[in-house]
Amino acid sequence: MYKLYIAILFFFIQTISAQQLRQPFDFPILLSGNFGELRNNHFHSGIDFKTQGVEGKPIHAVQDGYVSRISVSPWGYGNGLYLTHPDGTTTVYGHLQRFAPSIARYIKTQQYEQESFNVNLFLDPDQLPVKKGEIVAYSGNTGSSGGPHLHFEVRDTESEEVLDPIEYFKEKITDTRAPKIQGILVCPQPGKGVVNGSSRKLELKPVTAKNGKQTITGKIEAWGEIGLAVKAYDYMDNTTNIYGVKDITLRQDSQIIYHSNLNRFAFDETRYLNSYVDYEEWKERRSFYMRSFVEPGNRLRFNESINRGIIHIEEKTYHLTYTLADAFGNTTRLSVWIEGKEQEIPEIETEGTELFHWMADNRFGAKGIRMTIPKGNLYDDLYFRYSVKEDSTALADTHILHNRPVPLHSSARLSLRLRVDTLENKQQYGIIRTQKGRRSWIGGTYRNGWIDGTIKELGNYTVGQDLKAPTITPLGANTWISKQAFVFRLSDNLSGVQTYRGEIDGQYVLFEMNSKSVITYKFDKERLERGQHTLKLTVTDAAGNRAEYRHSFVW
Repeated sequence: MYKLYIAILFFFIQTISAQQLRQPFDFPILLSGNFGELRNNHFHSGIDFKTQGVEGKPIHAVQDGYVSRISVSPWGYGNGLYLTHPDGTTTVYGHLQRFAPSIARYIKTQQYEQESFNVNLFLDPDQLPVKKGEIVAYSGNTGSSGGPHLHFEVRDTESEEVLDPIEYFKEKITDTRAPKIQGILVCPQPGKGVVNGSSRKLELKPVTAKNGKQTITGKIEAWGEIGLAVKAYDYMDNTTNIYGVKDITLRQDSQIIYHSNLNRFAFDETRYLNSYVDYEEWKERRSFYMRSFVEPGNRLRFNESINRGIIHIEEKTYHLTYTLADAFGNTTRLSVWIEGKEQEIPEIETEGTELFHWMADNRFGAKGIRMTIPKGNLYDDLYFRYSVKEDSTALADTHILHNRPVPLHSSARLSLRLRVDTLENKQQYGIIRTQKGRRSWIGGTYRNGWIDGTIKELGNYTVGQDLKAPTITPLGANTWISKQAFVFRLSDNLSGVQTYRGEIDGQYVLFEMNSKSVITYKFDKERLERGQHTLKLTVTDAAGNRAEYRHSFVW
């Protein structure tokens, strides 16, 4: 009874708080993204407001509070602003074009003090207070953004867990459209189940009638243990965007065997998305199938299930029903009928494998390789397969860590031995990931002929070297003085640009960087006097290679 009272009280407080939030813009709300959408390695932690296709729209504080944090980076949220409020929430505004003048002045002072464009600033409550409705920033497209919009979050200030902000704006949004199912995946459990005579996953595509009702056609016969996964999108009125599905329920006859409601999560949980979805489908086909069964190492709190959602098929007919709902109560249903028919269940091919346990530390070693996967990084037991491509002309062999994509929740320690060790600058060695003909730099540290690094996924790894300095490319040099701005593009052949520093006459100057690795210094009249000057730009990559550019100018 006490728990019920607390739950009702919490809901009441949330409802009152939601009624008190103003919207960040003064024009009608349309969303380009909703809370919990499935992204690469993470759930979307907020909602994305459309900004009428342009940048520079004024953003208002949604309630009284103070600026508690400011982040500036060419990646992630780009220009990000955090406002903490008296009701115990913090609102976050990401991908901003620029900040309100008082905030911008504070940031610039800190950037010059730290001599860095990238800053992550934490403020006291009395430093930059704000009032509800006050303009605090302007919408933009900075950081890892694919177009002009505002990324908006509501966080629990104490726990920093993210909440679904749509609850605050329901009255401002029209949504009469239900989610739509794109496909069903029947997943026999390895060594324990089979469907239509095969241990491979079976993909089912629903047929949509003129009245919108969806059905599954064709015969499905299974035996043993299986799980289901669903691919679906949600929709809203007045937009052509697709959105994530908030609520998924799977019933076996009338019993709920799986339910998820994505309304809150912590950032240290977000990589569990790689277990929430069928990871192989995502990596190989860029298709998000949401599992309705739970791997033993998946600790997502919003997963609720009976027997982890695994269905034990015997000799009878099974009626399974998916119900998908959005935040506005629009629902769609789809039935799946499975006939239990005894079939031979293929055994797991274990020859040449090592069994890794999801709830233990796992270690592997072979010629030229050592790997440690700490406890908590696998979501299920794994019959690990290893092979190697030897290459006497390379710095190291290519080590193939398993024959299919396997995510790690945090990371694993990987050490690879050099076949040839001739470089004086050992920082120029690094672990390389090879994937579909592409090489990506993992890096690492040198240790007595070995390179030690960390990886976040099993795959193909070797050792490479980066001997080439970054490239500094002047952009529009003939207009620098007239536009009072220096502009360069920075690039690197392998390890990537790690740091850059601009100086005029030996004094630090602030070059801002965007996600395209273009840096810009706007002439600062408060810090740059008229006269003859020398610009020096120094850029280093992750392997320690260094490039320098000098330019004399009169302003």
